[in-house]
Amino acid sequence: MIHNDEITTLADLARVQSRQFPDVKALTFQDRTLTYLQLDTRSNQVANALLEQGAKTQCLRGATPMRVAILAKDSLASFEILFACAKINAVFVPINWRLAASEVSYILTDAHVEIIFFGSEFNSLITYIRNEVNSVTTFISLEKTEENCLSYDAWYQQSSDIQPNVLVEENHVVVQIYTSGTTGRPKGVQLGHYSFFAIAKEIVKQNETWINWSPTDKSLLVIPFFHIGGLWWAIRGLASGAENILLQAFVGIEVLEAIEKYRITKTCMVPAMLQVLLTEPSCQQTDFSSLEYIVYGGSPIAELLLKEAMVTFDCNFVQIYGMTETGNCAVSLLANAHISANLARLKSAGKPFPGVSLTILNHQRKALAIGEVGEICIKSPANMIGYWKLPEATANTLVDGWIHTGDAGYFDDEGYLYICDRLKDMICYAGENVYPAEIENILYEYPAIAEVAVIGVPDEDWGESIKAIVVLKPGIKATALDIINFVRGKLADFKLPRSVEFVASLPRTPSGKLQKGQLKEKYWQGYQRKVN
Repeated sequence: MIHNDEITTLADLARVQSRQFPDVKALTFQDRTLTYLQLDTRSNQVANALLEQGAKTQCLRGATPMRVAILAKDSLASFEILFACAKINAVFVPINWRLAASEVSYILTDAHVEIIFFGSEFNSLITYIRNEVNSVTTFISLEKTEENCLSYDAWYQQSSDIQPNVLVEENHVVVQIYTSGTTGRPKGVQLGHYSFFAIAKEIVKQNETWINWSPTDKSLLVIPFFHIGGLWWAIRGLASGAENILLQAFVGIEVLEAIEKYRITKTCMVPAMLQVLLTEPSCQQTDFSSLEYIVYGGSPIAELLLKEAMVTFDCNFVQIYGMTETGNCAVSLLANAHISANLARLKSAGKPFPGVSLTILNHQRKALAIGEVGEICIKSPANMIGYWKLPEATANTLVDGWIHTGDAGYFDDEGYLYICDRLKDMICYAGENVYPAEIENILYEYPAIAEVAVIGVPDEDWGESIKAIVVLKPGIKATALDIINFVRGKLADFKLPRSVEFVASLPRTPSGKLQKGQLKEKYWQGYQRKVN
């Protein structure tokens, strides 16, 4: 791992790298590139344009920083805006463009976003937002001028490229990423500048290399910015002085072509992406000889998928485990563990990064012994500052410096962490976290439904699939398609139930509490862990 002690904030990153690697390509996107100097200069212009737009008073110490959102597929502009926000103490709010209109509106309203940058393919969504979100006063189109919108290039290019004179500290909030909510509403995870550098600092202190980052690396970016994994991976490559090749969206054949064309050395993916690549007809003809490391995470990986990927891509594999609240990864299964004689080790999430502490707690929050299953709790120097305007939720998740993950696991006698279940009611579909409460709240609005429970069931391609188990009201009929279509448009497509099962009743305790574990049991029989 590479870390420059001069870099403590994202604002520092752009400035320092522009001095150290001025003419080196920082980013390549389609037929365009940005050197490190150009990235710094352009982000200065965007920062000054934001100040002129009205962010100036909110950059003063003690004021609530302006929230600036982006609703677009990743591009060079995404990076310019990110670093611009960092330089003036504005908060970057990347929006998951796969969400439904009502979900996007909720996030913008909750965050009190005032300025939104958007891609032209989301014009209809922007029209909806204009009518639904009062806080947004400035709309800036990234590709071309739209009616009642500013054009990005024309908007920022007249601004000064001088570094903004704004005090930026490592504990200031720089990014606010929204996660799915256990109660049906997403929560804004506030991450400070330190979240993106704390682990790297600790790795360097202990003279470890992790995946041997180097300025000669060619890093492929395929995970979207609205996921902490995508943003974190991009920052790691930029902090190393590497060239970072950006793809606007994950398309299997385009990823394979990029690996060969750019001689990619490192990339990061969720297991579902690896599955897609392996099923591409051109995969077996692709030249992977440049690949040194594939880092994977976001959901547990099937053992057969991992073994096939290791043979096909013929490079080092490293697993990471963490969550948005921990600033992304906190635990890693290193490359040497993937090739050891201990094949059971492949089922492990790994060991904590330097500077990170792990513990397994029971319901009374008492530490458990080796082999005992309980809740995984993480104390990391990269942990979140807290949830935006949700002090109670923050207090329940971040307790005395420990993030309570909601995942169940245990340690073996060598200190490796194994994840075996979820305590929180969450489904991981193709690397996207989905909370059943969001879907259940919508389904209870359907007139034919008396009771409903949404669970995750194993899926060989996508990890887990979403199943709705439904009790219909007496005398009323409905089909599975009726129920799925009722949700369609109200939530993002990846949150739609993939199957519906009709039952006479749902299992409950004597006190009336729904027993989802009992519902899930028949689908997870034969699996060693209850996550996939």
